[in-house]
Amino acid sequence: MAMSIGEVSERTGLGIHTLRLYERAGLLTAELERDAGGRRIYTEADVGWLVTCRVLRSSGMPLAVIARFAELVREGPGNEGERLTLLREHEERMVVKLAEISAARELIGAKVASYREHVARGTASELWTR
Repeated sequence: MAMSIGEVSERTGLGIHTLRLYERAGLLTAELERDAGGRRIYTEADVGWLVTCRVLRSSGMPLAVIARFAELVREGPGNEGERLTLLREHEERMVVKLAEISAARELIGAKVASYREHVARGTASELWTR
């Protein structure tokens, strides 16, 4: 089923400008077809790939790494090991980042509890004084 850029935007949650950027940056796994008016025509496969790109990007994967991954996919079979390496390296970065976020959440949670207690007791003016 052929879809317009607007339809793809709705289905993927990516803005139209982002979809155009992803195309220019080489993030798609296939060149987009165009209709007689020059408008992009997307397929279900494009939508599936773009959802993957959205998840990779929201997880912190740089556009350059996503572009390299897309390039490997476009090249076809034979480079799955390199694809796996890219994914493993990103997963390792995510594990570190999640640990950092978890530690930050614990600290912030303790601060929230402390402030809540002090505000409830009317002693909040004592917080962070020297």
